[in-house]
Amino acid sequence: MGNALTQKILITLGFLFAYRVLAYVPTPGVDLGVIKEFFDANANNGIGMLSMFSGGAVERLSIISLGIMPYITASIVMELLAATFPALGQMKKERDGMQKYMQIIRYFTIFITVVQAVGVSMGLQSMTGRAGQSAIMIDPVMFTVLTTFSMLAGTMLLMWFGEQITQKGIGNGISLIIFAGIVSGLPSGISNTVRAVNAGEMNFLMVLAILAIMIITVLAIIYVELGERRIPISYSRKTIMQNQAKRVMNYIPVKVNLSGVIPPIFASAVLMFPLTMLQSSTSEIATSFADALAPGGLIFNIATFLLVMFFAFFYASIAFNAKDIADNLKRQGGFIPGVRPGEHTKEFLNEVASRLTGSGSVYLAIVSTIPFAIVSGMGASFYFGGVAVLIIVQVALDTMRKIEAQRTMNQYDTLGNVGL
Repeated sequence: MGNALTQKILITLGFLFAYRVLAYVPTPGVDLGVIKEFFDANANNGIGMLSMFSGGAVERLSIISLGIMPYITASIVMELLAATFPALGQMKKERDGMQKYMQIIRYFTIFITVVQAVGVSMGLQSMTGRAGQSAIMIDPVMFTVLTTFSMLAGTMLLMWFGEQITQKGIGNGISLIIFAGIVSGLPSGISNTVRAVNAGEMNFLMVLAILAIMIITVLAIIYVELGERRIPISYSRKTIMQNQAKRVMNYIPVKVNLSGVIPPIFASAVLMFPLTMLQSSTSEIATSFADALAPGGLIFNIATFLLVMFFAFFYASIAFNAKDIADNLKRQGGFIPGVRPGEHTKEFLNEVASRLTGSGSVYLAIVSTIPFAIVSGMGASFYFGGVAVLIIVQVALDTMRKIEAQRTMNQYDTLGNVGL
């Protein structure tokens, strides 16, 4: 393993360790005993799922309780605006424009974080424990100010962690932060299941059924994620002679799931935003809406299914640029057999990508909802089905690919240095 790869892995692990440390830094002025009682009573609804994505930070009312979701929500809005307004889309394609684009996302993240932090602090002020004690131990106004600034600082730190991992580490920083949060909660999810079996609340055969569903889901994810359509490429004789010493690609790999892990993350972020605000409200109407959107329920599963499909098509249209591929092929003297270069190649690639995205979006939506609906009906934790398993497996596969790509690059560098 090369020094560069080792350094990238250590940087990634260092930032993820710092993220886990922040999960144990509580917001000032709260009674953690009352907070724990509240989360024990709401372990199976939207608050419980929010806790899963934050790596348990919500249960401790940590300064990173809002997690990375405000940043993801801001990114979603900006992507939608970039697809709607050509000027913003053009800004994103330019190097200087991309910096401005990312700066707008950061400002919008600050706005969303402040709104959510104020909502959470207002909701906590009306929370009481079983003995009637308040969850707030300081002046309410001071608590709102401290909570807002603390959670804003925590979210901005996570956003910076994610960007640093992407630039200097290995893998996608935001995805790895969510991955680390979910994985950190797996031991407690397993221990709760064992406790339920010992207490007679869950049948051992049911545990075996949940395990079987998880294994089938993981195998299905691996099978589809490694699947790709290879579009053959031919080159003119002149191009082949000019590139005898170079490795020329003889096919275009198009993945079945072009959008990767982004759609389930985006769908979860969209659903978590209203759930956070509704759960923190004292209104009966808001509470009834929150109960209707509770994870595992019919409305929640339908919303997840539709949102995952929408974001799969939306993000695939951004990630796969048929025009650029067609132009590069034409410039390099390559062509797809039976397809004319230029506009016809672009249309052909778009057609192939659309068909794969159609099947890929259905796969993502099914994996995100059906296993979760089954295991939640059996009384299992959020960690054992749906989006959680999908994110864990996809991020692990993506990180392994990038590590392997870095190792290959190091090997080429070594061979080049020794003159081979």
